[in-house]
Amino acid sequence: MKTLKALGLAIAVAFTSSQVSAEQTLNIGFTGPLSGGAALYGENTLSGLRMAVEDANKAGGLKIGGETYKVNLISLDDKYSPSQAATNAKRLVKESKAAAVFVPHTGGVFALQDFNVADNFLIMAYTSVPSVTEQGNPLTVRIPPEFTGYVDAFSDYALKHYGKKLGIAGATHEYAKIWTNMMTKAWEEKGGEIVASNPMDYNKSTDFYTGVSRVIASNPDVMFVGGASEPTGLVMQQARQLGFPGAFIVMDQAKLDEIAAVTGGFDLLEGAIGVVPLSEYQGEEAKAFVERYKQAHGKVPGSEAAYNYLAFHAMAKAMELAGSTEPQQVRDKMAEAISTMEPKYNLYSIQGITDEGGFITPTTMSVVEGGKIVSKQIGE
Repeated sequence: MKTLKALGLAIAVAFTSSQVSAEQTLNIGFTGPLSGGAALYGENTLSGLRMAVEDANKAGGLKIGGETYKVNLISLDDKYSPSQAATNAKRLVKESKAAAVFVPHTGGVFALQDFNVADNFLIMAYTSVPSVTEQGNPLTVRIPPEFTGYVDAFSDYALKHYGKKLGIAGATHEYAKIWTNMMTKAWEEKGGEIVASNPMDYNKSTDFYTGVSRVIASNPDVMFVGGASEPTGLVMQQARQLGFPGAFIVMDQAKLDEIAAVTGGFDLLEGAIGVVPLSEYQGEEAKAFVERYKQAHGKVPGSEAAYNYLAFHAMAKAMELAGSTEPQQVRDKMAEAISTMEPKYNLYSIQGITDEGGFITPTTMSVVEGGKIVSKQIGE
């Protein structure tokens, strides 16, 4: 009888121990704009992370170093403010012990890079600014491709097909400023002329008539625009209403299919040059993700949702390979994680990661022609 009781107690202890192990929690942080003009952009980014976390937890959690972890995603609103992003990250790491923080804006990434090595957490940066990784922060992973390829490809196409006079009507946040500087330099080096430059605060306004009017008054052949998709759509719509007949170069943060939802279709977007939206990808993995997302959210996902979905799964795989959540060990396993992660997660066919920490992804370009998005080969 005593033997049976002892055996029962041992089983109970073992069961309880396994339960405790299974219920360990891994906190992952997010700081991004969840209110204000870029709220839709922030929510789109966060939605991809949520889907990835749900995948992981439904599969039984992450198996790291012989332990099983349930993933807990903690999201905080920073209103696109770099200083608030830094405050949020400090809170996520100090209070919640977040092993990594996802941040979808350049100013926020730079702010976090001031202390992430000292505080020992991984930055998962959704920004295509090259200097985010070029400055050598060892605990930063840049998720989308560098926008340098877009600047060159979009400029070459516009100069060849639409004209040499460029009017700049981009946004004023950090990412847009860097894009504008690189676009200005590339355009002039390629023989084009900047006829106007009037950046506007896309995050605090919905009326861009005054700023757009100033740019149109210079009679440009092409307008450079771009911030989050929703305000970018308003800028382009108002440009057409004011009589601008030319083409648009659209910064990669904005997506042509999301802009069309704001403008009421593609009629106003004829001649717009931008990245290929996820909805136009032909790969089976991308199509399957789009359908899952549509069922969950009632709309087509943007690239920010898909890239962050992919990035979470790459990070999770790296943690499992490292057998640890220690940030440097996870970063060191990222290349192996990308090469061995399940194809259904690698929506953009990421080919690897640079020594500096940037995902290696093919550059894409599309143009609105005849009322629809047409994918283009770079150099056409």
